[in-house]
Amino acid sequence: MSFENASVTKGLIVGSALTSILAGMFDVKHYFHIQFVPHISRHHQYWRLFVHHLAFSNSSDLFLGVVILYNVGVQIERQFGSVKFASFALVSIMVSTLLELVSLMLFHRVGLNFMSLGPSALIFSILYQYSRIVPPVYNYRIFGLPLNNKSLIYLLALQMAISRLPGSAAVAIIGIFTGQLYRSDLAGFKSYRIPPYVVRFSTNYLLPLVGSLRAPRRSNRALPDGATTIEVPFQNEEVITTARTPAASPSSTTSPDNVAPNPTMMQEWVDTLTGRGERANAGIRAPSEAEIVQVTSMFPDIDRAVVIGALQRR
Repeated sequence: MSFENASVTKGLIVGSALTSILAGMFDVKHYFHIQFVPHISRHHQYWRLFVHHLAFSNSSDLFLGVVILYNVGVQIERQFGSVKFASFALVSIMVSTLLELVSLMLFHRVGLNFMSLGPSALIFSILYQYSRIVPPVYNYRIFGLPLNNKSLIYLLALQMAISRLPGSAAVAIIGIFTGQLYRSDLAGFKSYRIPPYVVRFSTNYLLPLVGSLRAPRRSNRALPDGATTIEVPFQNEEVITTARTPAASPSSTTSPDNVAPNPTMMQEWVDTLTGRGERANAGIRAPSEAEIVQVTSMFPDIDRAVVIGALQRR
C-alpha cells in the first residue's frame, strides 16, 4: 500500500511526526500539554486546546498513531476524496476540541484533569469511519476467537486508548463520538467543504512539501535464485516474466530468423516427435505457375494471393 491519492493522510503523518520530534529535541513539549487546572481554569490558556493536537506526548503514542493512521487514513481518504477528507478532519478536530473542553469542565473533579496529546481524537474519528465503511477481507480464529484482518488495527487502537488513563480513554471516546456524529449527519457536517482558495493554496504550496504520492513501480520480472546483481547481462539464464506475452504476428511465426538459436533439450525432443523441426528447416516451397493456374481455374472467385499462400502452406 502507498500514499497514492492520499495526500492529506501523508501530510498528517509527516506533520505530527515532525512536530513531535522537534518538540522533544528543543524541550518545548510542555507547551503542548493541557490540564484544566491550572492551564484553563487559572491561567485561561485556551490556545492549548488547539495546540495539543499537534504533537504526541511520547514515542510510543507517536508510533501507534502513525501505524493506525497509515493503515486506516489512506483507505478512508480514497473513499472520501482528498477535499472531503480534509474537511472531515477539520470538522473532527473542531468538534472534538469543544467536547474535550466540556469534558474537562464537567469531570475534572473526579480525576479527568488532562487530555492525551496529539491528534488522537482525529485518529479515533477516522477509525470509526473505517469500521463502518471498509469491510473485512478475511476471517480467522485464534483459540476459537473469531478475528479478521482489521482486528490488529483495533488492538493497536485499544493500546493507544489505555496508554495514559484516564485522559487517553476520554480522548478515544470523544473521537469515536465525533466520528459517529459526522456519519449520522445530525448537524449537517457532511455538507461542509473547505473553501476553494484553501484548496488552491494547499495544492500549490503544501502539496510539493509532502513529496511524491506515486505508487512504487513493481518489476514484472522474476529473477533466478542466486542473481544478486543485474549489471551483468544474463547469458544462459532463463528470465521469468509475469507480464502477458503479446500475440505473435503471422510474419514472426513464419520467419526463420525468429527461431531460438539455442533450443533446449526438451524443445528439441518435442520438435523431433512432432516433426516441427523438419518443417522449419525445410523452408517455404515456391509453387509453380502451372499449379497456380490450375487452382485458380478451379476456384475463380478466390484472389491469386490467397491461392499462392495456400500452396505455400501445403
